[in-house]
Amino acid sequence: MKKIAVIGLGYVGLPLAAEFGRKREVLGFDINQKRIEELSKGHDRTLEVESEELKEAKHLSFSSNLQDLADADIYIVTVPTPVNEYKQPDLTPLKMASATVGKTLKKGNIVIYESTVYPGCTEEDCVPILEKESGLKYNVDFFCGYSPERINPGDKEHRLPTIKKVTSGSTPEIAEEVDQLYKEVITAGTHKAASIKVAEAAKVIENSQRDLNIAFVNELALIFDKMNIDTADVLEAAGTKWNFLPFKPGLVGGHCIGVDPYYLTHKAEALGYHPQVILAGRRINDNMGAYVASSVVKLMAQKGSVIKGSKALVLGITFKENCPDIRNSKVIDVIHELESYGIEVDTYDPQADKEEVQHEYNVNLVDKPSNDYSAIILAVSHNEFKDFNLSNHLNSNGVTYDIKGFFEKDKVNKRL
Repeated sequence: MKKIAVIGLGYVGLPLAAEFGRKREVLGFDINQKRIEELSKGHDRTLEVESEELKEAKHLSFSSNLQDLADADIYIVTVPTPVNEYKQPDLTPLKMASATVGKTLKKGNIVIYESTVYPGCTEEDCVPILEKESGLKYNVDFFCGYSPERINPGDKEHRLPTIKKVTSGSTPEIAEEVDQLYKEVITAGTHKAASIKVAEAAKVIENSQRDLNIAFVNELALIFDKMNIDTADVLEAAGTKWNFLPFKPGLVGGHCIGVDPYYLTHKAEALGYHPQVILAGRRINDNMGAYVASSVVKLMAQKGSVIKGSKALVLGITFKENCPDIRNSKVIDVIHELESYGIEVDTYDPQADKEEVQHEYNVNLVDKPSNDYSAIILAVSHNEFKDFNLSNHLNSNGVTYDIKGFFEKDKVNKRL
């Protein structure tokens, strides 16, 4: 059986390496030596793969040494594809990974990309790097595939084997080989796309569609707020119709939904088409943090609180519930906006890593909330907050704002 090397051992790469590692020889490769050391000891800080599951992957080994990649026959690249401060695709990790693979690429090898990209990226941006570094010719000496990741961080029900996988290859024969490869570990089955570009496009529109649906209900929340109507009550009523889509308003962050639409619009604009609907949805979602903060400040003023110098507590900073991932969390927008009013903000999140939060956002998480806040904002609905008694931590004029609709309606002053 061909040996696999998985490049990048984050939320996507590690579960994939572990699943294949049950059946065939796999090298998990990452440039972060600390990550390699932790995984070698059986600990996954992302909490996606349990220690017992790592033990069961008996054919899986880890390394950050480039020379160890030389024995691989199939390379699977699972590095992040973020956007920069100008909302433009940042392909730096992808290009660096391609250069790394290219240095050890041999005749007959297959390079499969799982990172979310715009249509054409694999063959237009990555393949030339592979050719340059290896001196080999694409679709003659080596081949490529694309099989977009569909990992849902923190989701213990929908896991890698139970999520249908889209596959593709640079030739019909390679497409079939890639498809059969993934069928080894995907019990939900696979869908062989017509081409690499089709597979790339399918992935990027999945999250763009979700982004637009959330933007729609976020805009409804803005409208209903002016009408003094509870959005959750409206959605509950509308949801009694069989074909009503059950989306809820909120902050749209993370490394997928809040990022992927910019990859699609970047490619569209490069071809001379300027998207309107997709970018309109992005603008709405990107402004929700500021809207929440201004709503909280209005509540505080109505209660008679002096805004400047008051204290607020934000519950949660990860991008989603019951998950330690803080990448592209939009909670930071709420924090910064509150601070712009002169409010002192404490942030409490038992799931997040304090060092990572400090490094990424320059925010010091508190170990324990105090009991004299003028406002408490529930930003992330971690299970740990189910028994959190809001009233015990408020002063006499304190207000509560529930972004997630997590608490009972009568327990908070306002919900998004």
